[in-house]
Amino acid sequence: MKLPITAIILTLNEEKNLSECIASIKEHVNQIVIVDSFSTDSTQKIAEQNNADFIQNKWVNYSQQFQWGLDNANITSEWVLRIDADERWTEEGFSLLSNELSKNDINGVFVKIKIFFMDRWISHGTIYPNYFLRIFRKSKGKIEQRWMDEHIQVEGNTVHTEIDIIEYNHDRQADIGGWTDKHNSYAIREAIEHILLKEESNTIDGIADRQGGKTAKKRWFKEEVYGNAPLLWRAFLYFGYRYIFKLGFLDGKEGFIFHFLQGFWYRFLVDVKIIEIQKKLTKTGMPLKDLLLKEYKITI
Repeated sequence: MKLPITAIILTLNEEKNLSECIASIKEHVNQIVIVDSFSTDSTQKIAEQNNADFIQNKWVNYSQQFQWGLDNANITSEWVLRIDADERWTEEGFSLLSNELSKNDINGVFVKIKIFFMDRWISHGTIYPNYFLRIFRKSKGKIEQRWMDEHIQVEGNTVHTEIDIIEYNHDRQADIGGWTDKHNSYAIREAIEHILLKEESNTIDGIADRQGGKTAKKRWFKEEVYGNAPLLWRAFLYFGYRYIFKLGFLDGKEGFIFHFLQGFWYRFLVDVKIIEIQKKLTKTGMPLKDLLLKEYKITI
């Protein structure tokens, strides 16, 4: 039985992942919307073969693209599922979800994501269990407008569940270059977010009140503790915390590669990009908005 859910998937050249993603949900949701950033591969063909609604919009960042989809797609369902093209749901997950959606006092549902890297489930080092709000009543939710680490904000009650979502990206399992390329693009977004938070007080109101619990604690730690630690050095400290104190070493060889790249290399790269942007701002005297447009072709 299909649930009153519209799934929204953001895509850009996702032909290797999209078919499996859609296959995992199409028997359980009554609408699938693909919001595409003008893919040049067979993404559109795959969407149409699976009877998904296919709309296109120029990419700025994840938050703006997802909100554009919410505002412009012809959504006919009470509930919305946020799902990435490299994620898959399970039969068990939808069975558990059906029970939660029957509760009238719930407006949002948190799930856990199981990340696979080099074909291994990464289950330590703060990576699992992490909870993300992925299902919400359309009339009660919206996405934060941030450059990175965006959450769905929901009015009213939410529930944390034992639903596990699988993240398995075919582009990044066989070719580490795909993973590093993706995180290089993430790094500039995170650098922008850091500078906006520090220099323009671009804080997001209400995250603790609206979502609370683990989400608020992670946001507080990232912005108030890690965010105020010395650039560059904080990457060393964070990797040690994850890999040693949070038992990342138990994830084996693949886990070491993952925790080193995601917990050190990526965090270090973000700091380098922050320093790079700050130097350019000082040298040119340009406003941040103008510098990002000129140097990085990014509009904020």
